Parts: sequence; C-alpha cells; structure tokens
Amino acid sequence: MTNKEPDPRSEPVRTRSDLGRRAALRRQQLGLTREEVAARAAASPGFLQYVEESAADPGIGFMLRLASALDTTVAELVGGTMELPAGFGKAAAQPEVLVLSPAECREMLSTHGVGRVAVTVDDTPAVFPVNYTVADELIAYRTAPEAGPAAAAGREVALEVDHIDDAFSQGWSVLVVGRAHVVTNSYESHRLEEHAHTGPWVGDGRHQWIAIHPTRITGRRIRVMGSHAPSTTTSW
Repeated sequence: MTNKEPDPRSEPVRTRSDLGRRAALRRQQLGLTREEVAARAAASPGFLQYVEESAADPGIGFMLRLASALDTTVAELVGGTMELPAGFGKAAAQPEVLVLSPAECREMLSTHGVGRVAVTVDDTPAVFPVNYTVADELIAYRTAPEAGPAAAAGREVALEVDHIDDAFSQGWSVLVVGRAHVVTNSYESHRLEEHAHTGPWVGDGRHQWIAIHPTRITGRRIRVMGSHAPSTTTSW
C-alpha cells in the first residue's frame, strides 16, 4: 500500500469539500501561503490547491502531515468536533492572560459574526445566539418582534462574542454592555443592511433590527507562548 499523492489531473472536477474549506480557512488564519503549508506537509503546492478547491479524499498519512502543518488536528480539519462544545482541549503549559484594550476589542469584533445576547424574558435571565454586524459605533442584530432577542429593546443588555481555539487551548472573549433599541429610522436601518454580511442563520422572517450603543467594551485573551497561532483572529 502506498501513500503516494493522487494526480489531481486524473480526477474529475467536483464540488469543494468541507475539508478544503477548513484547510484553506486555517491556512489563512495562520497567515501562511500554500507553498509554505505544502512544504510543511511534504506535499506539492498543486496538490494542496486540489485539496482546498476540490472534493478530495486524501489518505491518512497526508491528513496527519497537513494537520501538523496547520497546527491543528485531523478531527478539526474534517469537522469531527463540530457537534461538541468548544473547550475540550487540554490546558496549555504556559498560558498568558491578556487584557484587551477597547481598540483591540473592536478589532476582534470585526464587522460581523455570531455572539450571545443576555436579556430578561418574563423576569427570567436568558441568553440567545445572534448574528451581529458592526456599523461605526453601533452593534446590531436582526430578530423577529416576538422572538427572545427582541426583549433587549429598551434595556441595558450585554453581548458576548468569543473565539475558542481547541488546537491551541487559547482564545479570546469580548463583552459589550450598552442600551439597546429597536431601529425605526430608515436611514439607520439601510446603513445596517449595507454592513450586514449575512442574514440570520435561523432563516427569514427576522427583519427587526436591534441596535446596541456600547457604553463599555472589555475583553480578555488567553495566549499560549510559543504557539504558531496568529496574534489576532477575525470573527466568523
């Protein structure tokens, strides 16, 4: 049995796989070129491009080398941990806890992503995941008037956004606190629509914008000394 790479030219063109998307995203997060990752994985740049852009099914030998080259695991690359909650990685030997400045927090929030908004519904605390977007000073999300996240309107609320990297046992968390309101101004609503990169993951029918004016933005980061992970990570 051989571990020889298949010739991409002999394979039909197929739809890009989850493996390819995950490998390309991880490579970009690390700031590496295809040539650099290919050299680490003892593969050709052409074959790595084939893996990233086609429905490739490489052998376990290449997968182990690719995971090592990308400082992650085979399970992470193939989505084997997708249904598990984050945080299964073991604690690192030399973690460093950093306090993020407001500017660094805003950089982590980037322009959009998934966060969790904490509200009170029927006198009971509740936390809901939301797709959020950032437009200048506003942080906003779309919901339905009768949905739980709509309860934030007219109240002081908290929005938490984080990124967990199980491969490195590190990550960051940003907390936004501020007054929320329903967006009724057509200009403001149009501006938010322009900044939105995606609609709510739960589907259509959620057209009410809830905007938060941050009064406090704080964050923490756990970084592992000596890791090859990037110093900053953009939100989803």
